[in-house]
Amino acid sequence: MPGTLSRVAADAAVRAALRGFVSDAELAGLGEDEPLRSAFDLDSVDFLTFVERLTRTTGVRIDEVDYPRLATIGSCVDFLTAAA
Repeated sequence: MPGTLSRVAADAAVRAALRGFVSDAELAGLGEDEPLRSAFDLDSVDFLTFVERLTRTTGVRIDEVDYPRLATIGSCVDFLTAAA
């Protein structure tokens, strides 16, 4: 729910949005500051799907200018908690 997104909830939302592309084991092995797109070989369509899932789950509007702020799990969490 916008306005009340905790870091724990944001992290869970990011990981849930990535689950269609990678396994739980791959997610568990990813450091918070590792680049998502290169770590999981996400192409532009995959990344857009990831963004759409995040928006749907969190209610946070994510514009194309925000995409660079979604580079890592940590930066996604920072963005989502600041925007919520």
